[in-house]
Amino acid sequence: MIKRLYPATFTLLLLFSASLILTTTADPDSGFCHGKCKIRCSKAGVQDRCLKYCNLCCKECNCVPSGTYGNKDECPCYRDKYTGEGKRRRPKCP
Repeated sequence: MIKRLYPATFTLLLLFSASLILTTTADPDSGFCHGKCKIRCSKAGVQDRCLKYCNLCCKECNCVPSGTYGNKDECPCYRDKYTGEGKRRRPKCP
């Protein structure tokens, strides 16, 4: 009986830990993006625009760099998003 109980317990523990990991990652519907972008855009001149693009980038990249400016190396996906072409090419994410 113990031999049958061990694999079942292990499987339940594995499923529980996997679900815990999934709930702690950046879920666009959770407050993760909103909270991180609120901090990121706290010193922006045009906050509504900053929040809009920050949230778009967060939903795609599942991360937001720390601080209010710079630190984009913490999140390469966020850093590498651009809008426009040629001379008008500029970073999409604040």
